[in-house]
Amino acid sequence: MIKKGIVLAGGMGTRMSPLTKAVNKQLLPLYDKPLIYYPLSVLMLAGIKKILIIVNKGQLSQFKKILPEKNNLGISLEYKEQIQPGGLPEAFTIGEKFINKDSVSLILGDNFFYGQSLTKILRKNMNLNTGAKIFVHPVKSPHLYGVATLDKNRKIIKLEEKPKKTKSNYAVTGLYFFDNKVVELTKKLKPSKRGELEIIDLLNFYKRKKRLKAEFIGRGGSWLDTGNINDFYDASNFISTIEKRQGLKIACLEEIALNNNWIDKKQIKIAADFYGKCDYSKYLYSLINE
Repeated sequence: MIKKGIVLAGGMGTRMSPLTKAVNKQLLPLYDKPLIYYPLSVLMLAGIKKILIIVNKGQLSQFKKILPEKNNLGISLEYKEQIQPGGLPEAFTIGEKFINKDSVSLILGDNFFYGQSLTKILRKNMNLNTGAKIFVHPVKSPHLYGVATLDKNRKIIKLEEKPKKTKSNYAVTGLYFFDNKVVELTKKLKPSKRGELEIIDLLNFYKRKKRLKAEFIGRGGSWLDTGNINDFYDASNFISTIEKRQGLKIACLEEIALNNNWIDKKQIKIAADFYGKCDYSKYLYSLINE
């Protein structure tokens, strides 16, 4: 059973420079909320209450202003600093003490997931004790992503990082479930030519042992990598359209916590007071007055 999750919110954000020269990418506004709210909401929707956020060295105080460790979300929140980016698997060695003897989920801080059945998909995959699981989604330009080639039984045949040519259009999203062996296996990885540990290499460890499985986000779901400015604003426009049409907020952390029975309406009011006079607070008050 996965009880712990890591949000990797480090990195230099060079694809979005100069915006990211002074501000961490995960703190930039994705429509009406900081980007970090969206991956954090995915872990909360999955039912994960113990969460570690890994940030760049020197940026910890910025995150704690909006997500203090003692918050009103009914979760246990911890932080670790990353001295310099060393590849996605580095999250597991940085978070070794946090993971301890448990299985763990990793989500990248710039990934956006949305879908009516998302919570259901997440929850049905939580009982992972051995092996690893990736979440895949069809994309138009697979050469821009890590790609999983699957057979008709959804068995993973091959994993490739940004292949020039591929018959598969299934991108490996930035959401992963791992058993407790992930720390041990990460320590066996060697840096690639670009000097970083590669997530594909880690996944291939599990694949060779036939312990890697794929789960589909689903045709009705959406996944966006907001790593570049165009995708960032596409995601922002998407969120704006959905929220204005439905009158519901995507990635409202307090609403998710309330629906999970982790907090009550008293904590909602405290959160609304924390944010001050803004549309987000008005939405929180509407939850109290329903």
